[in-house]
Amino acid sequence: MAVERFGVSVPAELAEEFDNLIAAKGYANRSEAIRDLMRDALVQAAWEQGEGEVVATVTLVYDHRVRTLSQALIAAQHRHDELVVCTTHVHLDECACLEVVVLRGPAAEVMGMANQLISAKGVQHGKIVHTAIRPQCRGGPHHP
Repeated sequence: MAVERFGVSVPAELAEEFDNLIAAKGYANRSEAIRDLMRDALVQAAWEQGEGEVVATVTLVYDHRVRTLSQALIAAQHRHDELVVCTTHVHLDECACLEVVVLRGPAAEVMGMANQLISAKGVQHGKIVHTAIRPQCRGGPHHP
């Protein structure tokens, strides 16, 4: 992989704040932190354009005593089983459950499924964390 070097001019105060932030996060240097910021911006752009294959986790918190909600969430996952990679269900207390659904597929379909789960009546809180699939590996048994 070729490396391209470029300079960035920023006010000293901004550079100092950025250095404090990256030190607190454990980055070895500015370059690593800037690469991560660039990758994040590219993932965000891919998601917003609704194109390409993406992976998302959908985190839901809900009251498991609402039986129709549990059934609706399961039914939605079965209707879109080609997008659902896996789910994890955690009992938070005697009433509340947390469920994480991992979705993978075309961006528009994953976005629609995630929004359908979060907007289900009875979900108390929902959040989507998304990423785009960007080829990193070439060759090998899993990456032809």
